[in-house]
Amino acid sequence: MTRRRGLSARLKLTLSYAGFLAVAGALLLAVVWGYLLRYVPDNPQGLLGVSPNRWLLVRTFFPAAGVAMACLLVFGLVGGWLLAGRMLAPLHRIRDAARRAGDGSLSHRIRMKGRQDEFRELSDAFDSMLGRLESHVDEQRRFAANASHELRTPLAVSRALLDVAREDPTHDHEELVERLRTVNTRAIALTEALLVLSRGDSGTFTRESVDLSLLAEEAAETLLPLAERRRITLDVTGTAARTSGSAELLLRMVTNLVQNAVVHNVPAGGTVTVHTGTEGAGTGRVGTGRGGTGEVGTGATSVLRVENTGPPLAPEVVPTLTEPFQRGATRVRTDEHAGVGLGLAIVRSVVRAHDGSLDLVARPAGGLLVTVRLPGAP
Repeated sequence: MTRRRGLSARLKLTLSYAGFLAVAGALLLAVVWGYLLRYVPDNPQGLLGVSPNRWLLVRTFFPAAGVAMACLLVFGLVGGWLLAGRMLAPLHRIRDAARRAGDGSLSHRIRMKGRQDEFRELSDAFDSMLGRLESHVDEQRRFAANASHELRTPLAVSRALLDVAREDPTHDHEELVERLRTVNTRAIALTEALLVLSRGDSGTFTRESVDLSLLAEEAAETLLPLAERRRITLDVTGTAARTSGSAELLLRMVTNLVQNAVVHNVPAGGTVTVHTGTEGAGTGRVGTGRGGTGEVGTGATSVLRVENTGPPLAPEVVPTLTEPFQRGATRVRTDEHAGVGLGLAIVRSVVRAHDGSLDLVARPAGGLLVTVRLPGAP
């Protein structure tokens, strides 16, 4: 933005310091002069015939006062300039860092030393903002690169299948159509997942009162046939847990969590437990027992927990599971439910859009415990 050039902050502070010092000096001289004149007689002999009279005192005092005022003004200007420069030096560092960030360099940090004050607080806040921006930009770049790769894969496979069919007219066309349909289905699923992820990140949705327990039951009912085919026991327990948000996005979040727990499980005989409840501000515990009222009071937190058995997960792998297109080495599937690598990324996006928190913990016996906390709604 182009602005008309004005006085710098350093010059304004310098003039302010010098002006304040000059005014203070003038008031001090005025007070001294006023009290001094009160006791000096205005006659030729002066006080007791030995002291100077008022006329002589005025003639002597005014030149000295003028010199003192000039010295105060010069001292105020020089001292104010040096003091203002020292006080504004941290702002110059913050300005330079902001310009570098505006030019695209987000890795620079101010790291201002010294005791805590307003400038250090501003510097620390600016460093934290740069850190979040750098992390967000890096995440977006990785996402764009991975999304391009994932979208390119089904197109490349489709092209390869079509090339084979063109070069070999005797090839089984029914098999070709079926394989093309599978590839296109995966591409459509990937595109829909990207749209849901984008919608969650933007936060543009209408909020309404939603009960997580009802969403958990709906998701479990939808995925029950899949769980039965895999011989996995799927249980839904807990009380009502109301929150404010998009019912469609929250249902997608719960469905992704339950499907993730069913797919990434032991080959047979595994379990998936979905529990809903509230954490009150006073008790800090999740309510149990489906016979309770389950109403969420003001200040309470609605909680959704999804726990499943499965292969052991390394602690360093767990934080990467919510990254787009990131799959743990022991969680890659090759069957019809391989997914597109956006399940937990969508969950994290939906939770973030609803001002909640997402915690993933690897179970010692294997599997994963996922806890979602969302602000409660009365």
